[in-house]
Amino acid sequence: MAATARRRDGRIAQERMLEEAMTAIAEDGLASLTMSALGKRLGTSGGHILYYFGSKDRLLLEALRWSENGLAEERRALLSRRVTAERKLDQFMELYLPRGPRDPRWTLWIELWARTSTDDELRQAQDELDRAWQEDLVALLDKGVRQGRFAPLDDAAESASQLLALLDGLSTRIVLGQRGSEPSAVLATARSAAQRLVARA
Repeated sequence: MAATARRRDGRIAQERMLEEAMTAIAEDGLASLTMSALGKRLGTSGGHILYYFGSKDRLLLEALRWSENGLAEERRALLSRRVTAERKLDQFMELYLPRGPRDPRWTLWIELWARTSTDDELRQAQDELDRAWQEDLVALLDKGVRQGRFAPLDDAAESASQLLALLDGLSTRIVLGQRGSEPSAVLATARSAAQRLVARA
């Protein structure tokens, strides 16, 4: 029982660290996130955080996974809603896109993308997280076709890949704060592109 409690306490401690890391990134940016600074926010030491994660890179990766796991739950809830396929696709894109230039999840994505070419673990993690979005979008499109809401697709997987690639590019523009990249304007662009890639029946 004591061992189980310790494991549970450790898991809670890690989740608290990941949550606080994401908050710190949103408030102060990724460059300001150090183990020492995060430790101060949590009332502990940077060494204590390193005990759980081993390195800042590992902390960032686990923070992204933790954030993506939360979004995966939202996606599952979205896909089970009793709304039209068109509405589900719109909500899927809203969920995918950043909330604004200081979106911590997308800040992490951009940081880790730059490292995947030299880090096999990061590349595998990226593939795993990307695959989850891809599979859920393909399922959404296939169901929309079966329900007669979308026109038949030559290749649902390819259409999903193209739409996600577009959303990645638009998301980067939001995070970089480029002109004309307000979330509402970007979502309108995404909707227009989706209508061309996935025609209504």
